[in-house]
Amino acid sequence: MNGPIDWAASIGAVLAASMIAFDLGRRATAWGFVLFCVVSVMWIYIGLSTGAIPLAAMNGVLLLINAWGVWQYWFHPKNRAAEA
Repeated sequence: MNGPIDWAASIGAVLAASMIAFDLGRRATAWGFVLFCVVSVMWIYIGLSTGAIPLAAMNGVLLLINAWGVWQYWFHPKNRAAEA
C-alpha cells in the first residue's frame, strides 16, 4: 500500500467528509456523497488488489450507503420538488 491510489483515496475521503460536514448547501453535500462513492470504489480496488478483504467489504457497504445519499440529495422526488 502507500501508492498514489491510496493517497488519492485518502485525500478524497477527507474532502468528501469536509464537504458534508461543513454543510455548504444541498449541492455541495450531494457532490460530497458522489466523491465518497468514487473513493469507496478506489478503496474496494485497493482492498481486493492487496488481499485486504475486510477493507474491500467495508467500502462495499459504504458505497451502498453513499449511493443512497446521492439518491436522497439529487434524485428523490420529494427533494426535487422542494428545489423547484
